[in-house]
Amino acid sequence: MLALGKLLELTLAGREPAEKTQLTVEGVRMRWMGEGALEVRPPEVRDNGTDLLLSAGIHGNETAPIELLDELIRSIARGDLKPRARILFLFGNPDAMRRGTRFVEQDVNRLFNGRHEQSGGAEALRACELEHLAASFFSLPDRYRLHYDLHTAIRGSKIEQFALYPWKEGRQHSRLELARLRAAGMSAVLLQNKPSIVFSAYTYDQLGAEAFTLELGKARPFGQNQQVNLAPLRLRLEQIIEGREPELDENLEGLQLFSVAREVIKRTDAFTFNLADAVENFSPLEKGYVLAEDAGGSRWVVEEEGARIIFPNPKVKNGLRAGILIVPTDAGSLG
Repeated sequence: MLALGKLLELTLAGREPAEKTQLTVEGVRMRWMGEGALEVRPPEVRDNGTDLLLSAGIHGNETAPIELLDELIRSIARGDLKPRARILFLFGNPDAMRRGTRFVEQDVNRLFNGRHEQSGGAEALRACELEHLAASFFSLPDRYRLHYDLHTAIRGSKIEQFALYPWKEGRQHSRLELARLRAAGMSAVLLQNKPSIVFSAYTYDQLGAEAFTLELGKARPFGQNQQVNLAPLRLRLEQIIEGREPELDENLEGLQLFSVAREVIKRTDAFTFNLADAVENFSPLEKGYVLAEDAGGSRWVVEEEGARIIFPNPKVKNGLRAGILIVPTDAGSLG
C-alpha cells in the first residue's frame, strides 16, 4: 500500500511523508496537502466532475468518522476503491486527535465563516487553514461540490444518526440531497434557518457546496466504535467516490425533518440548564417548561408544540450556543 494511504498514522504521529505525491496502479494521484490533508485525483479520463470533501476530527475525540475516512483512504491507496471523483480528505484538529480531546483551547467548529479572525491561538489558525484548503479544492468551475463533515456526539441520542443542513439567504434546501442522506443511513435532518459558524456552513455559504454536518452516534475512543453502524454511510460514500451511485428518487419516506425554533445562548457564568446531565439529543420538552436560566432573571421557557432539545452543553464559553430547540417540519419548502 502507498505510504500516503497511512494519512491517519502520519497525522497521529505528527510526521510528514517523505513523498508528497504518489500514484496508485490505477493512475489515481494522492497528494499530501499539509497536516491531516490529502487530495485524491482520478485520471482525467475517469473524472466525472464531482468534488467531494470529507472531513472528520474537527473534534479530536470523535473517532468513529476518523476511522471511516482512514478505511476509505487505505482502500484507495491499495487500489480497491477506484475514484471517479476528486476528493479532499481532512482531519480537522490533529493536535486534539493526538490528545484524545474534543479540542485543546477552543472549539474549532465555532471558528468558521470569519470567526477565527476574531480569535487567536493554534485552533483559530487551523480553522483558517481548513477554510483555505476547502476554498482551493472547490475553486474549479462547473463541478458538483459536496461536503460531508462527519461527527459523533458527546451524549446519547434518541435519533442516533442525523444531519444538519446549513442555510443561506435565497437558497433552497435540496430534496435530492435529503434523499441521498436517507440512503446513507440518516434518520433525521435538521433544516437550519440562519447563518452559522461551523465548517459545513462555511462551505455551503461561501463556496457553493452542498454541505452537511453528519452526527453518527456517540463519541468513543479509537478502536471502541463497534457499536457505531457506519455501513450504510460507507457504502454510499464508496458509490459517490466510484461514480456508481444508484439513481435517487427523492423519496423521503421515513426521514424525519426538523427546523430550528430557537437557539439557547449562554450569556454569563450563571447559566444553568434545567435538564439532567445525561439528557439525550432529541429529548421532547413540554410546553411551558423552564428549560434554562441565566443572570438577571433571564429564562428560556418552552413555547413550541412538539419541541425537542439537541446539543445541550452548559459548559460552552459565554456568548456561544448552549443548545438548540427544534420542532418537526415537513418537506413543503424544499427545492
